Amino acid sequence: MPQRIDTPTAADLPRLLAVWEAAVRATHDFLGEDDIQFYKRMLCEQYFHLVRLDCLRDAYGRVLGYLGTAEDRVEMLFVDPQVHGRGIGKALLRYAIEQRGARLVDVNEQNPRALAFYLSQGFRQIGRSPLDGADRPFPLLHLRLDD
Repeated sequence: MPQRIDTPTAADLPRLLAVWEAAVRATHDFLGEDDIQFYKRMLCEQYFHLVRLDCLRDAYGRVLGYLGTAEDRVEMLFVDPQVHGRGIGKALLRYAIEQRGARLVDVNEQNPRALAFYLSQGFRQIGRSPLDGADRPFPLLHLRLDD
C-alpha cells in the first residue's frame, strides 16, 4: 500500500482527533471516560499547537497515523487501530528519528504495548515520573534512543 508522510492541514485536524481517540480507546484501558475527555480537550486546545505534526497517509490521502515532535522528543504518536501491526508506527517513528532528530519519548507505564514497541525500536528506559505531564496519576517511563 503506497504511503506518504507530510504535514497535516487544518482540514486534517478532525481526522487526527479521531485517530487519537480510537487509538486511546484501544490501548489506554487505564483511562476512564472523564480522563479521555480531559485529554481530548487538551489535545485540541494546547497539545497540537505545541508540536510539529507529521502524518502518514495511504494512497487515497487518508490519515492512518500521526506524530508530534518538539526538539528531540516524540511528544505523541498515534495510529488508527484498524491498521495496527502494519508498520505505520514504525514508519512514523523512523521518520521522527531520521527527519526530526527525535531521541526521547515518554510512555505511559500502564501501556505495555507501547513500551514494548519503543524498546523493540532501540529505545531504553532512563527514568520514571509518578505523574504525567498534566500532573495526573498516570506514571510515565522516560526512554532514550540508544545510538
